[in-house]
Amino acid sequence: MGKVIRPQRKGKKSGAFKVYKHRRIAPPKYRTLDYSEREGYTQGVVKSILHESGRGAPLAKVQFKSQIRYQQDNQYFIATEGVYTGQKIYCGDKASIAVGNVLPINKIPEGTTICNIEARVGDRGCLSRCSGTYCTIIGHSDDGAKTRVRLPSGVRKNLPGQCRATIGVIAGGGRNEKPILKAGVLFHKHHKKRNNFPKVRGVTMNPVDHPHGGGNQQHMGKPGTCSRQAPPGQKCGLIAARRTGLIRGGQKNVKDAK
Repeated sequence: MGKVIRPQRKGKKSGAFKVYKHRRIAPPKYRTLDYSEREGYTQGVVKSILHESGRGAPLAKVQFKSQIRYQQDNQYFIATEGVYTGQKIYCGDKASIAVGNVLPINKIPEGTTICNIEARVGDRGCLSRCSGTYCTIIGHSDDGAKTRVRLPSGVRKNLPGQCRATIGVIAGGGRNEKPILKAGVLFHKHHKKRNNFPKVRGVTMNPVDHPHGGGNQQHMGKPGTCSRQAPPGQKCGLIAARRTGLIRGGQKNVKDAK
């Protein structure tokens, strides 16, 4: 008798596919943009550097003065290299160019290394947030409305000049250089993010266990593409593929090499 295949099991909330949320500290985001940041700056103090389960980069707990009297406003930022406990963080248009400070990208000089950038004004940070990554300011438009940024992938992107970014490089770089050494370490690495590990290839299974199973050799025996509207028991392989086959440019280069 066959089993319920992986695409079918993913549809049901179970321990193997359910993401842990009680182990997270807080979503690291910028403060909501207010008048003090638009016209000057806001000062905060780094209270502690924290490790969050499932995240490669550490978090910095920054304490700001709240609008309510005698109260403090705690905010969590993704820590940059060089940030320490007790450091003062400045957020706003008139903040200085120093590691850990948050400024609009049109106020940052060309060639500066930045991270945790907003793609749209007020989205509170979504680009270059992985450990060890950074972006570089390439240039500004004459009126400051647009700023050109080189992303970690090498792609150059025009962003609105009022988008905020942090000066520096995301901390935790080089963590991939440590060797895994054994499968148990890799298991716990995936377990923190609740990824299904280890994954068994469908072609190694029997026909009753997976649509790609069976045969005298490990091959699918049919096209690996399927429709977006396919039922869960059939929905595996290249789902709603835009294109298939070899890329012609790459195929030409292989012929040239021969």
